[in-house]
Amino acid sequence: MFKSFHSLVAISMLTILFGCAGRDFVRPNQEAFKLGQTTYSQVLQQLGQPRQEGTLLKNDKNVKSIIYVYATTGGEPLEEGVIPARAMSYYFVNDTLVGQEFVSSFKADNSNFDDAKIGSIVKGKTKRADVAQLMGRPSGSYIFPMVKATAGEAVGYTYATTRGGAFSGFKMFRKSLLLSFNEKDEVSDIEYSSSGNK
Repeated sequence: MFKSFHSLVAISMLTILFGCAGRDFVRPNQEAFKLGQTTYSQVLQQLGQPRQEGTLLKNDKNVKSIIYVYATTGGEPLEEGVIPARAMSYYFVNDTLVGQEFVSSFKADNSNFDDAKIGSIVKGKTKRADVAQLMGRPSGSYIFPMVKATAGEAVGYTYATTRGGAFSGFKMFRKSLLLSFNEKDEVSDIEYSSSGNK
């Protein structure tokens, strides 16, 4: 479901990795941008011009995407051999924020999560608070049309790594978990995917 979004991030990261550049940024506070309220211009006002812009079609709605990416060979990655990078993606409908996603392989602010714990999440039983306690702080949040109808915000966990170089070739890995909730704040849908090589 989120393959197209992650493809945009992957392309941006590869572009950056060839030059190991981009403008560094800090992950905004969780309360900095509100889904359904924050506007496109407010995000740009705080973060500046994005590295890349694009459009997506999600649930019959045109969605504008902007991506901020930073990578460097001089930073400290979470895993040895990984090129440390971070990306922040924002999604808008009619210039209103409908999704945001942070991905980092830097040790200091990595977005890694324990996918072995996904089996402990039970549809119709596990509550939103239980998810946060089990999985930690989500790296993404989404509302319609980024996800189908959900009570409150759907949350996501995404981690991606890139190894190698321009001459040896890049080896990429990505894993992603998306959780939606019902009106009782119980998990109503679980989507997990992983691709590439570690």
